[in-house]
Amino acid sequence: MATPSSARLDLGGEQPLFIHRISMEQPWGWVQAGWHDLKRCPGTSIGYGAIWVIVSLALVGGLWAAGQGAWLLPLVAGFMIMGPVVAIGLYDMSRRLDSGTRPSLQQSLLAWRANATQIALLGVLLMVFLLAWIRFATLLFALFFGVEIPTAETTLVYTDLLLTGTGVALIIVGTAIGAVLAFTAFALSVVAIPRLLDEPQASVLEAVITSLAVVKHNLKPMLLWGVILSAITFVGLATAFIGLAIALPILGHASWHAYKDLVATEA
Repeated sequence: MATPSSARLDLGGEQPLFIHRISMEQPWGWVQAGWHDLKRCPGTSIGYGAIWVIVSLALVGGLWAAGQGAWLLPLVAGFMIMGPVVAIGLYDMSRRLDSGTRPSLQQSLLAWRANATQIALLGVLLMVFLLAWIRFATLLFALFFGVEIPTAETTLVYTDLLLTGTGVALIIVGTAIGAVLAFTAFALSVVAIPRLLDEPQASVLEAVITSLAVVKHNLKPMLLWGVILSAITFVGLATAFIGLAIALPILGHASWHAYKDLVATEA
């Protein structure tokens, strides 16, 4: 039976799940736990983060070389949507640390194989949100600035965006639309991939329902958690992606601890 500090979630299986209700202080504890896990396996964690820094820089370089620099800002914002998929190896590291085993970089890079099909389906779902965001960004730019495709220089210098009323209006509207998409993706995925990794028999539908239940029963703390995730990710991105080598491991490890605190098989 669920207690006042938990909510019962029946997913049709033999054993129900319980969503624990948490305080507003708990998200900060997850960040501390994430930092602690990074210190327990610094080489593996930072190595994993560095791989994604290299991938990000390669993507930026490829877009710039192809003259498609205007896509950089939408894709940078979209990184936050795809974050749960990117961090799967870090969830696995924390899971292994919890079980008393030493994680390796090779194991973390192959962690998706534990529930490959369902994790891939959730990745496709998040990709839909990313593509929707890119489409909205394109349409908004066309509405505010016309059909001329912006250059990389215009996009990165922000001259038209910050020094004109039209640019400011675009930022306000774009931020509002992006926030709705980002929060929806966050609600669907905040504990979904950790759940799929922790329970290989779970389906993507069960994981998404669990994630939505977590947000429903802990709305204010989860809103704070979303802000913390976004802020630390932004710092990592703003340092020419280099900071992601530290930011991504901290948030990935922290997200595993968030899942373990929020979802349980006992009340």
